[in-house]
Amino acid sequence: MDLHKMISLLQLNSLSREEFTRIVGPVFEHSPWIAEVAFAKKPFADLKNLYRALCETVKNSGEEEQLALIRAHPNLVGKFALTGQLTKESTNEQASAGLNRLSPEEIDLFQKQNAAYKNKFGFPFIICARLNKKVAILAGFERRLKNSREEEIKTALEEIFKIAELRLRDLIAN
Repeated sequence: MDLHKMISLLQLNSLSREEFTRIVGPVFEHSPWIAEVAFAKKPFADLKNLYRALCETVKNSGEEEQLALIRAHPNLVGKFALTGQLTKESTNEQASAGLNRLSPEEIDLFQKQNAAYKNKFGFPFIICARLNKKVAILAGFERRLKNSREEEIKTALEEIFKIAELRLRDLIAN
């Protein structure tokens, strides 16, 4: 998704399944299957309608697919971030939260929190970085590590939906 190459809903509705999936697929991290399934609900009347179709696809997909979606997300300040291997979207989102300007001690703290979270739940900690800064994210780790696995699956999906909505708004010209 290039911010300089927005597409109109009219254009999006006229695309083939392959093109639609190529363009909308990155809205959900490494999970183009969501766009591919939602394609069947075209035409989309507006951005809200498209967003709803994508989220319903996830909600109706079953726990294994939902866990695969959650696991497709990178750790915050993880090895992919530190070695420049994130998707362009994730790189920009982590930078917007200030996660690209951390001290070595802060990086260490994030990595310890990532490990504690992943050890407890079996998937990465997900939070909409564009709507948070590092202090809020670190507080989120502390708070959410007390949750049950079921609560965290639900919370992770809610955060993924926030990320997807912002990515869609970047993609679709109003």
